[in-house]
Amino acid sequence: MKAEVFDKKFNDNNEDIICDLDLSTLKRPNQKQKRVNVDFPVWIIDSLDKEANRVGVTRQSIIKLWLAERLEEQMLTKNSR
Repeated sequence: MKAEVFDKKFNDNNEDIICDLDLSTLKRPNQKQKRVNVDFPVWIIDSLDKEANRVGVTRQSIIKLWLAERLEEQMLTKNSR
């Protein structure tokens, strides 16, 4: 599909363009993934699962969110000194 056809479909016709995109090649800048394994005590897993269910996300998502929040907090604290 030519760019002008794609633009017209999106801008003028307000059509859904997701089906026209190849999402298999999608990459997020500075978000390269690396798998790690972490062992947690059962009580932590149970607590994570309860909170993830309460919020409506997966265990992995809640772990990633909390770690990202903590790391951002650490950076802000470090930069404010």
